Amino acid sequence: MPRFSPVSSRAGFAAAEVEILELWKRTRLFERTLEWRRDAPPFVFYEGPPTANGLPGLHHVLSRAVKDVFGRYKQMCGYSVDRKAGWDTHGLPVELEVERALKISGKKQIEAYGVDRFNALCKQSVNEYIDQWREMSERLGFWLDFDHPYRTYDGTYIESVWWSLKELWEDDRLYQGYKVAPYCPRCQTSLSSHELSQGYQEDTPDPSVYVKFRLNDSDDRTFLLAWTTTPWTLPGNVALAVHPSKPYVRVR
Repeated sequence: MPRFSPVSSRAGFAAAEVEILELWKRTRLFERTLEWRRDAPPFVFYEGPPTANGLPGLHHVLSRAVKDVFGRYKQMCGYSVDRKAGWDTHGLPVELEVERALKISGKKQIEAYGVDRFNALCKQSVNEYIDQWREMSERLGFWLDFDHPYRTYDGTYIESVWWSLKELWEDDRLYQGYKVAPYCPRCQTSLSSHELSQGYQEDTPDPSVYVKFRLNDSDDRTFLLAWTTTPWTLPGNVALAVHPSKPYVRVR
């Protein structure tokens, strides 16, 4: 006699997932696992917060599945794993979406509309997306404390950032420096690499030229051919680099 009942070839896996999720919720399984390990050595997992400015996509499923593995593994190793959900609610993506919804553009129009009213709409927008992110995450079985998340617009979170900066300053770990950074004249702010990449979704025309450089130690008919996308730097060029061991072709 077989030890287990045969598995139907018509098993409804999607329905089984929902049934298991409902069992976890009904029995408070996630909360109980935290209680079981309350006195164990701590392992703190504060999720690197997704930006709540749009609906989650398929690629977020993969990253959240990987994140979930770490918490479960550490808990099975005997740790008390504090798993806190987080939401990034600041930044240009949120503001730009609200601007599009209001059909306004730029700092002056935001100020004319009212900064307080604009901020309230930004907060409303991210909260709507947070609800959908939570629904997707729970459907995946991602175990996080969604009832007590940290949100970057909360006063307590903002004060903790100021406290961190104060500690770094008093420990003499802050310095003043200079760095070239991308800047958006419309938004009147510097841009992160992620924000910058969002503006390059379409092909952008870019000037480029081929230039001949005459060799000083040869006759006037021998040149090196180079290509550059920054032709405005050519007047300042004083030398051309070549590889010492790479082959070059001489063409007439």
